[in-house]
Amino acid sequence: MAESKIPVDLFNPGQVFACLGFMEVAEVLLGDAEAGFDWSDPKQAWFRLATNGDECPLTAAIGFVMDADLKSVSPAAKELNTAKWQVQTRGMGEDEAFPFPSPNSPATLPIELSKDGKVFQVNHWGDGTVRDNVKFWAGSGGYPGAALWRDAVDLARHDAINAHQNPFALSAPQSSSFRFDWRRDYIPLDAGFSPNEHVEIEMIGYPLVELFAAIGLTHARPQRPDRRNKLLYRYGVIGSDGLDAGLLPLSLLRVALGAHTLPFPQRCFRMNLGWPGQENQARCITTVTAE
Repeated sequence: MAESKIPVDLFNPGQVFACLGFMEVAEVLLGDAEAGFDWSDPKQAWFRLATNGDECPLTAAIGFVMDADLKSVSPAAKELNTAKWQVQTRGMGEDEAFPFPSPNSPATLPIELSKDGKVFQVNHWGDGTVRDNVKFWAGSGGYPGAALWRDAVDLARHDAINAHQNPFALSAPQSSSFRFDWRRDYIPLDAGFSPNEHVEIEMIGYPLVELFAAIGLTHARPQRPDRRNKLLYRYGVIGSDGLDAGLLPLSLLRVALGAHTLPFPQRCFRMNLGWPGQENQARCITTVTAE
């Protein structure tokens, strides 16, 4: 088996979600993915990922996302599509099930990535199911998830493969994002000003965090303890406090992300959010504390 190890900040929820995203893609591409977090060094935590074969799983996952053909997926492509944002839309066949109730606008249409016969769908942001969609952005004019994805890929494509040993450090000026990495976000009332009012200020984002965090939420969710409170989540990681520990299958890391108690070394965190603009629209991560 081939194994990769990358540094991760456990207090950055987007990075934790993105680790699971790397594992999700590696499972589809290479098979038998196993992983775990290692926090034995108090100064630096690590994420370990192993898969079948000799190919580096991180390089394979990044290469797939950078080079895959992108389409949005619509239950009725003629009426609901992302052509306005230069993203092609595929209408679903009669034998296909749409992953959530048909949306009223193209903003939350799922996306489909395809390359060399491998297909992966990203759809966590859909509304109308019993699961929390963990959707933090609220783009003006209905800017869709498909376009946010395309923009992030364009920012990362040139340097992404070379960043496989430390993908969460790859940065670029980023005007809009899924808001998974709190290093880019701010609340104007707390900051004392809005960078949007100062054209000379560029907000620096982390596109690989944003992309793979969106993937990481495909089959897992952080926990929202109080359904009435949109500004508090819990998430968790499992692994060990030493590199000699065995790695665990994808199903267990998915469960751990929801902060459910498991019979393995585990850490859980509380993620607090705020309203950077109007209440009940966009949200951004403000503080994270360990339980």
